[in-house]
Amino acid sequence: MLLVHAIQKFLHYLTSLERSEQTTSGYEKDLKLFSRFLEKKYNCSPYLEEVTAADIEDYLLWLKEERNYAPASRARNLYTLRSFFAYAYKKELVARNVALSVENIKTQQKERVYLSEEEVQQLVGAIDHDLIRLVVQVLYLTGLRISECLDLTLDTVDLERKVIHVVAGKGNKDRIIPISDKLLPLLRHYVEHERPDTDSDLFFCTKKTGKLSPVYVNRVLADAVEKLGWKKKVTAHILRHSFASQLVKKEVNLVQIQKLLGHSSLKVTSIYTHSNLEQLSEAVNAL
Repeated sequence: MLLVHAIQKFLHYLTSLERSEQTTSGYEKDLKLFSRFLEKKYNCSPYLEEVTAADIEDYLLWLKEERNYAPASRARNLYTLRSFFAYAYKKELVARNVALSVENIKTQQKERVYLSEEEVQQLVGAIDHDLIRLVVQVLYLTGLRISECLDLTLDTVDLERKVIHVVAGKGNKDRIIPISDKLLPLLRHYVEHERPDTDSDLFFCTKKTGKLSPVYVNRVLADAVEKLGWKKKVTAHILRHSFASQLVKKEVNLVQIQKLLGHSSLKVTSIYTHSNLEQLSEAVNAL
């Protein structure tokens, strides 16, 4: 079977599993680039069963030297190829998963940047845009991804039951997030006094367009950071990191944090268990 045909079968399979459009398009981009690499390498359309571990290694080296891909991006490509060949093996399209023979890409684990509670308050105070100020408070007090936050509708924010229903979040998974006592009056005030009269069913909306864009939110954040004179880069996603980091600091159970963030595994959530020098000093002095 031609590799391009196998890739189409795999993408169709992902769609049948109701994987998110973002996930499927990411796999498609990686696999089509791999296919084009092999076509150029062999000057013909490659067959799935003829792909070797050496081909994958050559491809990863090409990504590094010719495309200047960072280790994390090359690691993602290898993960894509392993998933693809695992599918091909499961469907008996190949005799074995050749991608498993390729060594893992070493990536440097960086601690996530996050804001302290005091820094969040300073940031909120420096934002001139009322609606985006509220969005920033929601991001910090719920841990929502920016896309999840801006996709909320009047139906998915239940102020009576005090819950937010995230529909089809990352990985196409739904989850329920309780609205804290600190956040509830802010949302009620917005709905009763500030939300514009518009046909849009989005919870956070403007009179003019009926919606907010992640790019605009991050631009206003950047302006606030510049006003504060901070050197660090703060994006909407940093507020999600800050939410998780503060919960860890307050000794909230990791399983509960995992559910709030919508992570598929505790391994992902555990990246937030970072410690600063002061905490480490307290730890060694406790002996």
